[in-house]
Amino acid sequence: MNAALRRVLKRLHYPLDVMLLCVRWYVAYPLSLRNVEEMMSERGISVDHSTVHRWALKLLPVMEKLFRPRKRPVGKSWRMDETYVRINGQWRYLYRAVDKDGATVDFLLRAHRDKVAARRYFEKAIRHNGEPGTVTIDKSGANLAALDSINASREQPIKVRQAKYLNNIVVQDHRAIKRRTRPMMGFKDFRCARILLGGIELMHMIAKGQMQTGGLTQTPADQFYSLAK
Repeated sequence: MNAALRRVLKRLHYPLDVMLLCVRWYVAYPLSLRNVEEMMSERGISVDHSTVHRWALKLLPVMEKLFRPRKRPVGKSWRMDETYVRINGQWRYLYRAVDKDGATVDFLLRAHRDKVAARRYFEKAIRHNGEPGTVTIDKSGANLAALDSINASREQPIKVRQAKYLNNIVVQDHRAIKRRTRPMMGFKDFRCARILLGGIELMHMIAKGQMQTGGLTQTPADQFYSLAK
């Protein structure tokens, strides 16, 4: 077992398989915490919904880090866009991109929708996934300004396309994330939102076949659990 996961488990006194099951359900399907509590009760296991929330906040950051080295490489043509997320009654912005085949490139939650936020997103995406050849965006001036600032220091600039219809693939992909967040009725604070959205994105990538399994045939559930081994 990974050392980081062992440290987390020292403070969580419950069978690991039960915790992973609850957390996976919560981020994989459009369920509320009380839905998960009821589903576990039907199986003879008493777990309070607030406990499931605490497990998710503790386990998901570790699971996401364990997934990163096993994520399949993405293509060099990216479609980037941002979608809205309600946190403590205010709209915040989830920056996301997919490649031309629909594989998730990366994601980043930001408080503002501006050049600084867009540049932070591109820097993170490039750091984890390498440099793209082309990035397609909509008519957002902030996203264009961020790419222009990145290209200013590059010998080989990233090609930028502004064509809304070409971004339909990432707009459609937003819907999978929205379906999972809707039963959550908004997030209470930025930190919780960042962690839970990271878990939702993790399960979404696994469901799309973006995890390397070493040739093994595994269900998305098995792939998620294998990260903890």
